[in-house]
Amino acid sequence: MSSPPAPSPDRHPRTVLDHRIETAAGCSIEKLWRHREAGLLDAPHSALADAHRDLVRAERDVTFHRARLARLESGEFPVDQALLARIERTVDQLAHAIDERDTEQAKAAAALEPIEAAAPLQAPQQVPTKDFAALLAIAQGAKLHENLLTHRLAVVTPSRTRISYAQLQRLQASGLVDRDTSHPVHAGQPVTLTDASRAVLAAPLPAGPPGTTPSPQPASSRAPAHLRR
Repeated sequence: MSSPPAPSPDRHPRTVLDHRIETAAGCSIEKLWRHREAGLLDAPHSALADAHRDLVRAERDVTFHRARLARLESGEFPVDQALLARIERTVDQLAHAIDERDTEQAKAAAALEPIEAAAPLQAPQQVPTKDFAALLAIAQGAKLHENLLTHRLAVVTPSRTRISYAQLQRLQASGLVDRDTSHPVHAGQPVTLTDASRAVLAAPLPAGPPGTTPSPQPASSRAPAHLRR
């Protein structure tokens, strides 16, 4: 059985720690990896970059075995004892990969904790009114869809707030939203808030360009309950 390819600094599966790492390090995962390769990091950040690489490799293994199991169960192969044996073997491999991933995740979290503890508290970003409204809409659930006929990309939200692809890219570049690229865009890629955007929504009053700052509102009317914990 072939092994999954080694992770690339330019393309790797997202992990549950990525947001925390990027917030604590003050840069993207890709830049953290590049700085590690260039020898520009101090010891704690170097340890974090190495631990994250190991976590990504373990996450890739989980994805590999999960996809292999899905293929075996897809109906592509004859249902016989040989198939059952392959499924059992793949389930065992997937379980092992999950254990390895959990171990590497714990190591990465341990490497992250001293960096988070040393990081100074930062005030929430100030965002324009339009972006603030977009974040509120995304908090209720959002997906990026591609029209199969026109190939135009658009973000769909329950409130039908208009969020263009360009605005989504800007929010993503600012670290305010994340997009699950493991889903195809024609089926809808989930768009979620980051810790930074939750801090923006929880701030007493959102700020925007001159003349665009919204009127003060009670906190209960600005952000959903799960963002005001």
